[in-house]
Order: sequence, then structure tokens, then C-alpha cells
Amino acid sequence: CGGLSSQVLGLGAVVLTGVWMGRYRGGFAWDGSEQEFNLHPLCMVLGLVFLQGDAILVYRVFRNEAKRSVKLLHGVVHLLALIVTIVGVVAVFDFHRASHIPSMYSLHSWCGMATVVLFCLQWVLGLMFFLFPVASSWLRGVYLPLHVFCGVLLLVMSIGSCLLGITERLLFTIMATYSHLPPEGALANVLGVTLLCFGILVISIITKEEFRRPPNPEEEALSVHFKTLTEGACSPTP
Repeated sequence: CGGLSSQVLGLGAVVLTGVWMGRYRGGFAWDGSEQEFNLHPLCMVLGLVFLQGDAILVYRVFRNEAKRSVKLLHGVVHLLALIVTIVGVVAVFDFHRASHIPSMYSLHSWCGMATVVLFCLQWVLGLMFFLFPVASSWLRGVYLPLHVFCGVLLLVMSIGSCLLGITERLLFTIMATYSHLPPEGALANVLGVTLLCFGILVISIITKEEFRRPPNPEEEALSVHFKTLTEGACSPTP
């Protein structure tokens, strides 16, 4: 039920963003115009929030599936999120360049860029430590709690950056009428609340004991065997 609700909220946020940019801001294009800028919020909500949230949830939704398969799915969904995010970043910088608008001066841009850089770093380290591990078993064990913490932190940062971006966009476009809550303003407010609810639900799911992955003796035995082969260890690290 929680997983389904998260999908409804996540997809709802993506749809609301598309409607906002499509109906009220003129649609989408890739020509340096304001329509190219409109790809930025859509890609960030889709990549940094919805897909990243789903990548975090795969370990809870598919908790009874083979760990290797779930790990691969986790990495692939994060890769899709990364690609979509990069498209969104390129779109906004391309629009700013074509329109001779300064970049990286607002709080939204600072928080957003910090989130994107940390997200890229998190994905690369996850690839090296877990999907195609080059680090020792001990080092992976030390890094795992930090990896999990950073995943949750990045989701919070992503949603926070989106909320800043929504507010900034509204002030740039309908500041004179926003206080009267026009339809565009109401839609954007609902989008912000939806993003917030999505984040709360995802974090709620991943912190509940009932959604945790149950111990699998066969996987643990294979893990010990792999460690023995690669490190010459005789027993798993407690």
C-alpha cells in the first residue's frame, strides 16, 4: 500500500509539473527559448525526486528478490535519474546563455547544484563500492551506512531545491498576482505539497522495520565465500 501510494504521489508530481510548464508556461522545446527552460523543472522533478525516490525504494519493494538483481535495478534506476537530471541542468544553463541571464546567483541554484554534484558522487561511489566493487569487504561495510544516509539526505535536498525553485519561478512570473492565488499559483502550491508528501512517504517506508529486507542465509553464505576468495578471510566480519 505504501509503495503504491508513493508511486501515485511521485507520478502526480511529474504530471503536475508537466501541466504547469505545458499549460501556463508555453510548453517545451530545445532552442534556447523559455520553452527549453521548462524542461528544467520537469527533468529535476522526474530525475532527482521521482526516479531517485524509486531507486531508494527498490530495496524495500523487492525485499524478497535476489539481492544481486535488486542491486542492479537500484543502480540502473539511479543511472536513469542521473541522465534525466543532466538534461535538466543543461537545459537551464543553455537557456541562461541564450538569454544572457546570469547563472548560479540564487539560493535555489546553489542548493540545486550542490545536490546534483553530490548525487553524481554518490552514484559513482555506489558503483565502485557495491555494483562493481573494487573496495575491500571491510571498507564496503564502513561506507554502507554513509551511503544509505547520503541517499536519504539527497532526496531531502532534492525536494528542498525543488521547493525553492517553485517559489523562485512563481516570483519571477506571477509575482504581481500570486497573492491572489491564481490558478497557476494554486497548481504550483499543490505541486510543492505533493513533492513534500512523496518525500515523507518514501522516508517513512524505508525506516519501517516491516519493509526491511529479511536475512537470506544463502546470500550471506555466498558473501562469505566471495570475501574468502578475494581477501583470504576465514570468516565474515562481525
